[in-house]
Amino acid sequence: MTRRGLLRLLIPAGLAGLAGPAWWNWSKSRNPYYSGPVTDHFDGVRFFNPEHLWSKSFGDLWRGVWFSEKTPWPESRPLAEPAVPPARIEGRGLRVTAIGHASHLIQAAGLNILTDPVWSERCSPVSFAGPKRVTPPGIAFDDLPEIDVVLISHNHYDHLDVATLSRLAARDAPRVIVPLGNDAIIKAHDASIRTEAYDWGARVPLSGDVAAHPLPAYHWSARGATDRRKALWCAYALDLGPAGKLYFAGDTALVGGATFRNAAKDHGPFRLAILPIGAYEPRWFMKDQHMNAEEAVEAFGLLGAEAAIGCHWGVFRLTAEGIDAPVEQLAASLAAKGLAPERFRALRPGEAWEGRAPAA
Repeated sequence: MTRRGLLRLLIPAGLAGLAGPAWWNWSKSRNPYYSGPVTDHFDGVRFFNPEHLWSKSFGDLWRGVWFSEKTPWPESRPLAEPAVPPARIEGRGLRVTAIGHASHLIQAAGLNILTDPVWSERCSPVSFAGPKRVTPPGIAFDDLPEIDVVLISHNHYDHLDVATLSRLAARDAPRVIVPLGNDAIIKAHDASIRTEAYDWGARVPLSGDVAAHPLPAYHWSARGATDRRKALWCAYALDLGPAGKLYFAGDTALVGGATFRNAAKDHGPFRLAILPIGAYEPRWFMKDQHMNAEEAVEAFGLLGAEAAIGCHWGVFRLTAEGIDAPVEQLAASLAAKGLAPERFRALRPGEAWEGRAPAA
């Protein structure tokens, strides 16, 4: 690890000024990942959501994450049955297998697409500390079919795992689609990874029939103490040709729901939405960056999707709620809305969603 990387690791956000005011001010005023024109969501140094300007202090972080009362989790939870997916899905078929947390294998239109793949034991900058995996990956790495495309939503360690990306690059050399600035982070780790960086609103062709659209999400980014919001974050709308359309939220808050309404208007109708339902307590601290299951059900309605998958729960202990609390809240929220439980399933790692083929 470089001296700068070690400094980032040892000095938490909010205390980085102890490293020296000159170093801290220099770090705040430059962006090591991206240089581009000022836009409605980039001020020349940092990215932001124009309609959702929020921040939390270091004291809030201390109180909300490290010293909040936490419901105990089990040390480990075995898989019911690891999945061995097919090599490809053609035609109108769509299969999504939960790997765990925000990692999914999307198979449609002859393509194999991974979202935010993490096969590491910890989501952390180091291998000896940080949130540890409770549930194994739903697909063993060696049982993955050939991967064509990887979609990365943002650079938090539970979503951007450079060790997994290196393994995929060595085996399959997939295209890795990322929001602006994240390509620099990945290339600094492994220059062989085929990264492509895009802004919100781009159209990224993946094949003759398939395209990915990075879209706004209510979240943020950071890999260390001085790079907060210096790389972009996003959701994705996928046009899967004959298999229909899919929405992958990455990490996001609900806020007023505008991102979901706009996605439905510009890219719907969606056959399937993949929405986070976990890592949401304490609510006063997490509501600006993560949805809970009740809010995810509201987002599902705003998207107008036929079906949904709930993710971001039961794998890495990040926040205060119990391991199964998101699933219980999802069931209660669906019942309160009069929605059938099969329309919005919280998949466990290894479980797959396969829907009916869309009408011709």
